[in-house]
Amino acid sequence: MPEPRTVAITGAGTGIGAACARLYAAEGVNLVLIGRRREPLEQVARETGGLVLVGDAACPDTWEGFVTQIRQRYARLDVLLACAGGLGLGSATKTSPPAWEAALRSNLDSAFYSARACLPLLLESAGNIVLIGSIASLAAGPEVCGYTTAKHALLGLNRSLARDYGPRGVRVNAVCPGWVRTPMADQEMQPLMEFYGETLQQAYDRVCADVPLRRPSSAEEIARVCRFLASREASIITGAILVADGGSSIVDVPTLAYTHMEPTHA
Repeated sequence: MPEPRTVAITGAGTGIGAACARLYAAEGVNLVLIGRRREPLEQVARETGGLVLVGDAACPDTWEGFVTQIRQRYARLDVLLACAGGLGLGSATKTSPPAWEAALRSNLDSAFYSARACLPLLLESAGNIVLIGSIASLAAGPEVCGYTTAKHALLGLNRSLARDYGPRGVRVNAVCPGWVRTPMADQEMQPLMEFYGETLQQAYDRVCADVPLRRPSSAEEIARVCRFLASREASIITGAILVADGGSSIVDVPTLAYTHMEPTHA
């Protein structure tokens, strides 16, 4: 029998990363769970049996030790899912230098250093990288300058990696979700809940009111998209940006005024 594949996931303790771990665990792969907080990682490990590596994915020195442990434990790496990320709130004039650096570090540096460190192993296995972007990779929300800039840059990293390492057998793709029900998104709902006096569900309904599917995705739905891109079924796809946003990015914003004239959406 062939050896089981090994999948490394950054940001594996919560949200999309944890959902990816649970999905892959059902397939019997070797899991490497990477993140900065031990407790959520160990909770996911208890569910999935993954190897826990605690540290900052945006730190190149940390990755040296991670790669050594992956090679010693499993001798191979087939998939890197770069799910680590964070917020970057504030307009340009409201974003302090430390906040700017933190936004780039958590959303861009983490993906770059993860990919750079894992590429030697991925080249041996003709493996895959999946980067988690956002619809903020494609458009700008209000007062999220650091996050928007970092997520836009992530698509440049996606294309550069795909072009440079495709000839050597490594595929690299990006997933751009819209609203996903995760702890980070729940946090982003708080200002709406406070302003309108709404529940969490009502806040999600509000932000998805003009999304064609009228709802956020689950973390599990995005995990399935990631699994597809790293699978043999997607063997000809590299450098792609797969938007998984319920259709929000296809909406012609200037025409929403016409939609809102109707008492109900037809």
